[in-house]
Amino acid sequence: MKETFFRNGMISVSSLLFMKGLVSTLLVVFSFFSANSTAQDGSRLRLGFERLDGDGNGGISLAELETAPQAALRLKGADTNDDGTISFPEFATAIVRSMETPSPSPVPGSHNEGFGVGDHTRKVNVGNLERRYQVHVPSSYDPDQPTPVVIVFHGGGGNPQSMIQLTGMNAKSGVAGFLVVYPYGTGPELDRRLTFNGGECCGSAMHNDVNDVGFTSALLDDLATVANVDEDRIYATGLSNGGIMAHYVGSELADRIAAIAPVGGPLMMEAPNNVRPVPVMHFHGTGDAFAPFNGGFGQNAAGGRGVTDFRSVEHTVQQWVKANGCSGEPVVEPLPDSADDGMTVVRKTWGNGTNDSEVVLIEIEGGGHTWPGKQPTVALLGASTMDISANDLMWEFFQKHPRRK
Repeated sequence: MKETFFRNGMISVSSLLFMKGLVSTLLVVFSFFSANSTAQDGSRLRLGFERLDGDGNGGISLAELETAPQAALRLKGADTNDDGTISFPEFATAIVRSMETPSPSPVPGSHNEGFGVGDHTRKVNVGNLERRYQVHVPSSYDPDQPTPVVIVFHGGGGNPQSMIQLTGMNAKSGVAGFLVVYPYGTGPELDRRLTFNGGECCGSAMHNDVNDVGFTSALLDDLATVANVDEDRIYATGLSNGGIMAHYVGSELADRIAAIAPVGGPLMMEAPNNVRPVPVMHFHGTGDAFAPFNGGFGQNAAGGRGVTDFRSVEHTVQQWVKANGCSGEPVVEPLPDSADDGMTVVRKTWGNGTNDSEVVLIEIEGGGHTWPGKQPTVALLGASTMDISANDLMWEFFQKHPRRK
């Protein structure tokens, strides 16, 4: 029986990332909301403004605002001249106004009921288990418009907080205008050592036969009760065990998942069971020490041999090519080598699939168990290329592939 390799490697990392995010959030919240003196003290207003203006250019961009959901609530509509940034005068006016004007009450039964900009944790029951998921709502969200959803599954031993830090997906959602969903796995602790059952992997979720496919379906049902979800643009991604889970829901929930973009986690089943073609963009580094590109046993967090016998990237790609009815030979395209990081990237595309589906492999020569375009949170994960942004490439891919029935 196969088991996760990474359950020990992410425990301390998740804790450190959670602490880092908590401290950062407290700093921002203090400068905005600590005793109403914030609205009366110009120096505190300036301090709060400078903390959000990360690049110091005198204006708060949408991407910068996404790093502080509480501030985003207060600053909604602050960009009065519609130039794409919030100046200090606009910032100060909005903060003062927000402290003087109560927030409007939600309209019962509407999509904005208790579901404003920021981060929300929701619960659903699946069998005898209470499950949780976190949702990030960008400031660009319009409850009157159907909105795409990107599900981001964390790695084995991780949690949603670790994925928020690792991927930077919240900032991308602010620019692109989609909702981000971060499911919690299950495990012996509430917020740590969590895994997903992705078929032949991973950890306690697999051993206990946890129904993570049913959980994913249930959370989508629940999300639709509070948000205006575009049912034809629901996508999935994830790293490691999360990438494996993205493959699994693409296989088992093909009627709901439009396309997937796993990172560093192969298909851990003999063949997908998709009832409709599911476009796939798979990212994998040839130097991945934890989930080897060619399959087999990788290393564990301590440097010894891991316990999971991984399927290969070749198996993953070819099974999806067959399932989607794509061409047998790929179009190979080297991507620009723009960063001096010792790595190169090749894009291989198997096209002409049923209903315009395709399978794309983003092969990173020398890349580790990392999220392309983001620096790894710990060195043991290996090298991460800056030649590409996984977030940008997968969103471009997702936009090409709404659900086609």
